[in-house]
Amino acid sequence: MNKNIAIIMGGYSSEYQISLKSGNVVFETLAPSKYNAYRIHIFKDKWVYVDTDNNEHPIDKNDFSVTIDHNKITFDCVFNAIHGSPGEDGYMQAYFHLLNIPQTSCNMYQASVTFNKRDCLSILKPYGIKTAESFYLNLGDTVNEDAIIDKVGLPCFVKANKAGSSFGITKVLQKEDLQHAIAVAFKEDDEIIIESFLDGTEVSVGVIKYKGETKVLPITEIVSENDFFDYEAKYLGKSQEITPARLTQTQEDKVNAVAKKVYDILKMTGFSRSEYIFKDGEPHLLEVNTVPGLTKESILPQQAAAAGISLEMLFNNAIEEALKK
Repeated sequence: MNKNIAIIMGGYSSEYQISLKSGNVVFETLAPSKYNAYRIHIFKDKWVYVDTDNNEHPIDKNDFSVTIDHNKITFDCVFNAIHGSPGEDGYMQAYFHLLNIPQTSCNMYQASVTFNKRDCLSILKPYGIKTAESFYLNLGDTVNEDAIIDKVGLPCFVKANKAGSSFGITKVLQKEDLQHAIAVAFKEDDEIIIESFLDGTEVSVGVIKYKGETKVLPITEIVSENDFFDYEAKYLGKSQEITPARLTQTQEDKVNAVAKKVYDILKMTGFSRSEYIFKDGEPHLLEVNTVPGLTKESILPQQAAAAGISLEMLFNNAIEEALKK
């Protein structure tokens, strides 16, 4: 009997449109002979099942079910394709845990920690994971520009602490631009992180649980046409994504080891994609994403393809691993 799979997509953040694209790719890829796939749109004002005629059917949040023509449908597994809140920050993971419904992403604690860049880096630093110098600000804090520059230098990056897809991030070249960059970041989040500029090769490393084992996928080198790997570079073709990356064997071994170590330290499951920049020959961690883009052009699927794993194999494995939990 086919499993009922709810593909959740959308979300409450600026990333909702990217999430809808990812979710629809999953929907189109899952084989109807094996799964009954349902597109579930999660927005602040509505949770709905969207059928093939684009009719909307409300989700009963009490048990995450939907009733169609007087038939109540429940789900065997949830495929999480929500980038940002509430799919990548732990809220949906906690909700499904309480309902005892398996879901494909990591668990609640891992999601909330990795979504908070400051907390994630703080946990990993004692394990020897190298990162950029950083300075933290909360909304309402007094901004001491000199103290920030003394700590992180110029140029630096001002980032929203809990946001993805490079929303709320600015590269600051001179002191007089710092206040504006901070204001931009605070539009996305009430916490920000300001990091030193790392000048070196940037790579993205996918790590997944595949057939019960932690698997590091082929590395992608990021060559942005813009100042950094921003929204345009990620989604509007303003970058080269080279898989496998043009690294020395030593560089490849180092970043593979660090990426696997991060995955294991955090006790991750499901998908992850972490970003690193090489400085003085050593990979420095920027961030960890637990619900990465899943379109055919997205980095993780590119890496999986380079490893001989098709989209269908990748998505089927995610569901199978979730059902084992």
